[in-house]
Amino acid sequence: MFMGEYHHNIDEKGRIVIPTKFRELLENNFIVTKGIEKCLYVYAKKDWDKLVSELNTLPFTKKDARTFIRSFFSGATECELDRQGRTCLASPLISHAGLQKECVIIGANDRIEIWDQQAWNDFLNDNEEKLSDIAENLFGSVS
Repeated sequence: MFMGEYHHNIDEKGRIVIPTKFRELLENNFIVTKGIEKCLYVYAKKDWDKLVSELNTLPFTKKDARTFIRSFFSGATECELDRQGRTCLASPLISHAGLQKECVIIGANDRIEIWDQQAWNDFLNDNEEKLSDIAENLFGSVS
């Protein structure tokens, strides 16, 4: 399971350090793709394969399924780590997430998410007050 929040800069060549705790779970080859929000999703190969299996069950006759699959897979790139624990992100992925210099890398259970620092702060601010309602809607009342 990926969890935690880390802050790293992306350099001018599009390289970003993947936190050590995450590297152990990713192994050397992993997939980076466009996230649903303005972020990037990073999957270990085994988790990616499981997700692909689930996506393969979507009916290709449904427009929403085709649209999602096009977007999700067109941005997907197989990546690897260099000796310093960095990976190089493709420029379309950097653009999609609006990555500038300061980035936040978070663990989100079965994946890692890479956010631009300002976008992450905005996301937190926008959702802070909604979190208790979200939890109640997802899990019901907690006593």
